[in-house]
Amino acid sequence: MTELYEKLYLKIKSIMNTWCEEGIYAISFFVHPNESYEYKGFSNVSSFAVSYNTEYDCEGADRFSEERWNYAFWRQDETLVIDPDDPNELIDLLFDWYEEQGIVNIGEEDENCYDEDCNYIGKGPVGHYELLQLVSEVAKRLQQEGFLEDKFGKKLPIIIHGLEYAWYDIEATKIANINGEADTFLEAMKLLGMV
Repeated sequence: MTELYEKLYLKIKSIMNTWCEEGIYAISFFVHPNESYEYKGFSNVSSFAVSYNTEYDCEGADRFSEERWNYAFWRQDETLVIDPDDPNELIDLLFDWYEEQGIVNIGEEDENCYDEDCNYIGKGPVGHYELLQLVSEVAKRLQQEGFLEDKFGKKLPIIIHGLEYAWYDIEATKIANINGEADTFLEAMKLLGMV
């Protein structure tokens, strides 16, 4: 794998190793483009942050409830891993990786990203989908190695998402949770009509 992949993997493990709160039931990998994020002259660059939610935070909400699974209800006390507004080695590596992959016009979005019913069908701004795929591979490795189970004493889902749980967020979450860790989340999204 690439240097970026390895550095992301090590950074995420390092962050998670500091978590010691009781009742963690889900991990958030929040990958979000924002038109105000700008880096090296490109705007609409994606950031990446990690966090979690606890049973206490969702006040014991039903296992399929929106309060349990929609990030809008979470505490959102995330740790930024890639932050275009506060450049570090990882954002530099991301842009090097984009160049190596032949990804250009970072942040631009296809004007045909909606279907005739105004449903979003695009892949987000250029570079966003590719970052999601990379992040999902890192998450999958954490699941394959049993890192979360060893750290927290149980299997936990890693939810990869933006603000609206687009089709590609669901795809990335499925890729990451290879042993069905996110099945309850995925079922909740269907029941709530969010996917």
